[in-house]
Amino acid sequence: MAIVKPFTCIRPEKNVVSKVAALPYDVYNRKEACQAVAENPLSFLNIDRPETQFSDEMDMYDPKVYEKARELLETRIAEGVFVTDEGDNYYLYQLTMEGRSQTGIVACCSIDDYENGIIKKHENTREEKELDRIRHVDVTGAHTGPIFLAYKNNDRLAQLVGQALEEAPLYDFVSEDGIGHKVWRINEREQVEAMEQAFLALSATYIADGHHRAASAVKVGLKRRKENPGYTGTEPYHYFLSVLFPEEQLMIMPYNRVVKDLNGLSMEKFFTAVHERFDVAQIGKEPYAPEKKGTFGMYLAGTWYMLKVKPEYASEDPVKGLDVSVLQDCLLGPVLGIGDPRTDKRIDFIGGIRGLAELERRVSEDMAVAFSMYPTSIQELFAVADARQLMPPKSTWFEPKLRSGIFIHKL
Repeated sequence: MAIVKPFTCIRPEKNVVSKVAALPYDVYNRKEACQAVAENPLSFLNIDRPETQFSDEMDMYDPKVYEKARELLETRIAEGVFVTDEGDNYYLYQLTMEGRSQTGIVACCSIDDYENGIIKKHENTREEKELDRIRHVDVTGAHTGPIFLAYKNNDRLAQLVGQALEEAPLYDFVSEDGIGHKVWRINEREQVEAMEQAFLALSATYIADGHHRAASAVKVGLKRRKENPGYTGTEPYHYFLSVLFPEEQLMIMPYNRVVKDLNGLSMEKFFTAVHERFDVAQIGKEPYAPEKKGTFGMYLAGTWYMLKVKPEYASEDPVKGLDVSVLQDCLLGPVLGIGDPRTDKRIDFIGGIRGLAELERRVSEDMAVAFSMYPTSIQELFAVADARQLMPPKSTWFEPKLRSGIFIHKL
């Protein structure tokens, strides 16, 4: 029974939404963030990455930095850059990339659902990364970047979304990267109540992307409960901002791998070791993207190969059976000596959005071998989360990325 509530939304004024909407805070390094806000002073990155308002010498975790975020948000609201809608509403957020659209329901999810495992996770979080967002949410008193959640296909929710899409959108713009963004508001009370009831029929929702933001939002909510022992349960801090998408609409791109060297092996010995666990076919100069699970592309010394894992090394286990696990357990670890891919400096990960040419470029410049992956499916992600297990690092790359600053939930 998933508790997914409508909320009072603060959102950009229509004429500035395309300038305000920003990619998530964690896709930029500090230099890139500073450059982005210099080019676009209205970008929400000013608030999401408030260290951009200071010199490079300022510690980005200094309390003054978070105070600056709060000050900027309050100023922008006062200036009318942001408006506050009346009442508690749901919203639809549709992103279109290369002709393919996905429509999510913007709402607030329960921190108790997160604590009780109704909102299912597939990644661990790092405390140091959580602390930054905890401070940001706590000091600004707002959720500014939505958590990307998925749910199993549901006919009633699909029906309600379809009805709402017949209305005129609040926003309709194309961002600089060519992604289309449309937003609708659902404020008819009957529709709002029907949507809340439809979510109650779901046994679970799943974090697709944004584990650190989710953990941070939950911890702020629990902190507020301790600070307010007389709470009623209706306060906004019991819920966090989310966008929920049906599984059928989501696209996961591959997360490819490149490795620095052959672990001291000659080409001959390397191929001998690979042949033990994989069938190998030479493709040639044409870049190769795997067409089904259990197959891998390998680029080495200017030539592409197809690797197919031998049946005895495949697994039905939800984690060990993932292609990223098979490659790690059968090749990256035992052959190339990559023990812990989270910390090993000899491996790098390249999102599928950058294409196979990026793998070839890296091998020509600073890497020895590249592997193109078949993308993890959303059903595989669900299976791992349902088993209360964890995905290996860099298993999924979701596109398109949700923008921050279009929806704000005040605590």
